[in-house]
Amino acid sequence: MYLVISFAMAQSPQLEAVPGEYIIKLKSQRSVHTLQSKVVGGLSLKGQVSSTGVYQVKLSNPQDFQSLSQDPDVEYIEPNYILSKPVQPEGAQSEPEALSESAMSASFSQNYAPVQVVQSWDQYSAFNINNRPVVAVIDTGVNLTHAALVQSDAIWKNPSELNGISGIDDDQNGYVDDINGWNFSANSNSPQDDEGHGSHVAGIVIGAGFDIFASSRPQSKIQVMALKFLDANGSGRTSDAIRAIYYAVDNGAQVINCSWGGGSYSRSLLDALAYAYSREVLVVTAAGNNSSNNDVSPMYPASYDVPANLAVAASTDSDNLASFSNYGANLVQVAAPGLYIYSTYFGNTYTLMSGTSMAAPFVAGIAALAWRESPQLTGYQIKELIISSVNVRSSLSGKVSTNGRVNANSLVSFAKGSTAVLASQPEYKVTSDRGLASIEEAAGGAGGCGLVRALNGSSGSGPMIPLGAFLVLLVPVAVWYTMKSRLPQSRRKFERFQVKSDVRINMGGREVVGQVQTLSMGGLSFSADDLIEKGSLVTMKISNPTGEGEIEVQGRIVWSEEKKSYGVQFQDASQSVSQKILSWTKNLAKGSA
Repeated sequence: MYLVISFAMAQSPQLEAVPGEYIIKLKSQRSVHTLQSKVVGGLSLKGQVSSTGVYQVKLSNPQDFQSLSQDPDVEYIEPNYILSKPVQPEGAQSEPEALSESAMSASFSQNYAPVQVVQSWDQYSAFNINNRPVVAVIDTGVNLTHAALVQSDAIWKNPSELNGISGIDDDQNGYVDDINGWNFSANSNSPQDDEGHGSHVAGIVIGAGFDIFASSRPQSKIQVMALKFLDANGSGRTSDAIRAIYYAVDNGAQVINCSWGGGSYSRSLLDALAYAYSREVLVVTAAGNNSSNNDVSPMYPASYDVPANLAVAASTDSDNLASFSNYGANLVQVAAPGLYIYSTYFGNTYTLMSGTSMAAPFVAGIAALAWRESPQLTGYQIKELIISSVNVRSSLSGKVSTNGRVNANSLVSFAKGSTAVLASQPEYKVTSDRGLASIEEAAGGAGGCGLVRALNGSSGSGPMIPLGAFLVLLVPVAVWYTMKSRLPQSRRKFERFQVKSDVRINMGGREVVGQVQTLSMGGLSFSADDLIEKGSLVTMKISNPTGEGEIEVQGRIVWSEEKKSYGVQFQDASQSVSQKILSWTKNLAKGSA
């Protein structure tokens, strides 16, 4: 089963949390009741977030948080952060009553960017009732009675509950009468929108497949699963967001769109995305609405390193970056229309909104439609098709890693040409509770040589930690597999090479100095006696030891449980960077460290 997850970020990174509430994950075979005797104050169970040992708890004494974080039965504990829908850019929303159902033109398009949506419609395979990808919209809910969604039969229906007995959990998924989805905010089976944001998102998702403003609408080729966790004020709890993600994955969603987020790193939210990825999920995340660089000031979940996480910036009809949009040459991959987008709202009205909230569901929608053409592919492969099919624009150079804006017609063509491609995706796991995850392992050798200097730093959440021996990953998935195939199984994956050089990391104006020890395709190791904050993002320049040129890569502080070492995991290192590392290490002496 495949899934696309799409998130839009809050206007600014605020580390607000539900007072006294925490998300805690216990180690295998441990019960939450074993913690009752270990806390000074009271501990009450608010709910089980998933079936993987994750719980939502309330602590009467805040000091118990520190003691539990060091408890051997606890894998991790974190505040139950408050998440929210993004604040609309000023002047970006019109009055919905001015755009009624009868007032819309049958030829109207949701945006006027050259994304070739209408052209893509001619390429789709014939309608097949058994091949309609499910898009789970995790948001403020969905207007389940809007004509555009009802007439097109776009609302997902749980067949087990629909044909079952009222008041009974017919499919035994833990949710009674979840016919169209679930309301995690109120813990009810009514995911009806009471704020408007989620309904707008849902209209953009299905609008990728047909003209939602036409008087006569065809049956939608994709479906919308309504999952509400944001309340009428547009705010929600991380614990509820996680429940919604697990629900979407476990109940057959192929696309999840969540236009929300914040600046707080949450291991439990990362675990949820990793769970989705293990089910071959594509993660589409909105970059954010505060005109900032995500490479420097990360936004979550857009900045998580799950391989199928596709972060989306907002572009204008003329393919410029929208003034409010976040960006990132490494952490944001593509742009999509996000300025003045018309879509469904309350009643049978439509409204205009702007934001990366609007750009992300457009990508999620075209991704789901592409999946119809090659349903055997994984989310990771769909992400690669999206990246490969963008229109490169000079106006987006340095703003997104592809320098491009998505193209629906090209994507469908690429998908139709991939019907013989076998399903595949790189191995991925979250390696520990001390930092972000890595692909297969967060430690290797080291690769490259010369001066390594961090240009920028950004504080993440979490305590300050001693550096010790640092291991820096900077190899992309494709090159990693190439290197792996060249090495016998009895050897370490990457040869290490001896090098002596300083490393300087600027951490918010405080410089940390260390000594580089070894270098390899897997990264570099170095030692330092100072402190650095886990989750911090650094940009490092590596100079060629011969003095001819340099490369620049970015990454985040991680921890390797296997190596018992801290490191910097690089984000989306390009193949050209990796090839330079290969050439640099040819004449260096091999190291044993």
